[in-house]
Order: sequence, then structure tokens, then C-alpha cells
Amino acid sequence: MIDYENLKKLNEPFFQEYQSAFQRTLESGWYILGKEVETFEQDYARYCGSQHCIGVASGLDALILALDAYEFPAQSEVLVPSNTYIATVLAIIKAGLKPVLVEPNPHTYTLSAEEIKKAITSKTRAIMVVHLYGKLCQMDQIMDIAQSHGLKVIEDGAQSHGATFLGKKSGNWGDVAAHSFYPTKNLGALGDAGAITTNDADLAERLRYLRNYGSKIKYYNDYIGLNSRLDELQACFLRIKLAHLDTINTHKRQLATIYQNTLSDSFVKPVFDPAFYDVFHIYAIRHKERDRLRQYLLENGVKTEIHYPVAPHQQKAYTPLFQSASYPISEEIHQTVLSLPISFCHTTADVEQVVKVMNSFV
Repeated sequence: MIDYENLKKLNEPFFQEYQSAFQRTLESGWYILGKEVETFEQDYARYCGSQHCIGVASGLDALILALDAYEFPAQSEVLVPSNTYIATVLAIIKAGLKPVLVEPNPHTYTLSAEEIKKAITSKTRAIMVVHLYGKLCQMDQIMDIAQSHGLKVIEDGAQSHGATFLGKKSGNWGDVAAHSFYPTKNLGALGDAGAITTNDADLAERLRYLRNYGSKIKYYNDYIGLNSRLDELQACFLRIKLAHLDTINTHKRQLATIYQNTLSDSFVKPVFDPAFYDVFHIYAIRHKERDRLRQYLLENGVKTEIHYPVAPHQQKAYTPLFQSASYPISEEIHQTVLSLPISFCHTTADVEQVVKVMNSFV
């Protein structure tokens, strides 16, 4: 059986380094906001090409705090793709703002610049772009739109560590960017973890307060904040993983190339464009008989996932917010998309076997 993901196998190459880092952190006696977090923040900011990195507890918290830091008026509108993971929409709601769903480009699955223009109103304050599956959005066009309308751009870079567009990395395009280090991500921790990157020094300083109860000096609270601090242990593991991130991304790109070159054209495959360096957190194909295909793959020894089976506006908890609105592009994506095995632990032989099974389905 080819697993969709196997976190033990994925992390086995780093076990010895993890053990050494754990021992170092354990013996330090400092477990919250210490040297491990500080060093990781410096390293990750440098990797992204940004001036500042603020470690937080999760990718969701990174999104919420990024929005909170701007202090937008209550119920200000934030544009967000209609096919995103629910965390992006949830962050906007938790920040007291209004999510406005915008249809994606049906080929790249990322926000369409033309659709963004149509959705902007006098209440719009920000565009939350989502670099879905490891591909950046068309950021030059989006930044131009934002600048012309006086809007902030918040990057959801949860799936795009190391990805670039026109040579510029994820996390360094917008005004602020949120990152998740959930264990399955290309840059994955051994638990929940996240970070925020920005080139705005004042914003970075405010975020350092907000993640720590709104406090910079213990027991003195200048802001109404959260307890959302990147753990020292997760930071020490992330420092190790970051040193190997380019190798991880290269491997996943090699597996993606096999899929791209050998899968039948009866499957809708990702768009390859030399302007984009995609890191394939997910290799997603589409097929009109997705559910039958998935069952066929399972019966033939291949596990897959669906990212994601239900569109945000169709989720039970969120339907009242969107008043039975229809988003046909998003709905089609959610009904037909299927994620194929593409982990750092998978071999070329694994992927070739997946291709063989899939092509036999055709």
C-alpha cells in the first residue's frame, strides 16, 4: 500500500538531529520565547527575504494576528478565495471582519485578478491571497490592484514554503504573510506551529506584543492580545527542517514532474509556468469521476486525499454568512479535485506505480 503521507517515514532522516536539538533545548532550561525561537525567526526571515519573522502557535493564529494588528474597523471586508481551506475564512471572522468570497482562476486554483477587481467595494480593506497547493498567486497584478485601491495584502503562505514567482519568495510579496508549520507541510514541525513575516518594523513590533498577551514586559499589557507563542521545542525542530527545505522542495518537484509527464491527459493536471517555482505541498489533479477514481486507487493499493471536499460557502457553520450564494468555479473544483501521494518519503518508484494505476483507470 502506498500511503498518501507517512509522517514517521518523512521525519526519519532527521531523527538524529532532532534528538540532539531536543537535548540541547531540554538542558537549556528555557522553554518559552528563548534562543531557539529567536534563531529560527532570524533564519526564516532570511530564507523568505523578509525583514521580520514572528513565531506563533499555529498558522490560524498567524492569520488572525496579522488581521488584528491592522485594527480594521469592525465588519470591514476582506477578499478571500472561494476555494480556500476553512482556516482562512475562519481567521477573518475571528478578527471581527467580513469574508468576501472571490472565485479563483480555474486553471491555477489561485485568486483571479479580474475577479478581485469586481469584488472591491468601499468597505474592502484587505485582500487575503492563498498560495494554494504550493503555487503563488499572480502577485504582481494583485499588488498593483491593492496599491491602486489602498488595500493591504495578507499572504496565506501555509502551503508555499520556498515557492517563488518571478524569483521572489512566498512570504515576501504582501504587506504581511502568515505561515503554518503543521507536520504535513513542506516545512513541517512535530506539532502545531506558525509564523508571520513582514517588512514593516512597526507592524512586527505590534505582533510581538499581540502574540504574548499584548505584553512586551511581563505583567504589563499594552494591547489586547493572545497567548500564541511558537514553542521552543518546535522551533528547534524547525531550524533543522529549514536547513533541508530546499532539498525537500526539489524532491517533491521531481515527483511532480513524473506525474506531469506520464499521467494521462484525461486527468486535469496542474499548470506549469516558468515564472513560478511551485513546491507542490499538494499535487492535485481533477477528474469528473473523482470519487470512483479514488476508490479504484484504494482498491489497487494507493491512498489519496481530497483538498477539499466541501467549499467554504457550503460548510454547515458558514452557510448563513453567504446566504446560499453560488460559486460555480469553486464548487466544480471541490467536486472533482484529488490529491496524489507526493511526500518527501515517497520514491520515484512509488509515483510511477501511482501513475500506472491511474492510467489503467482510464
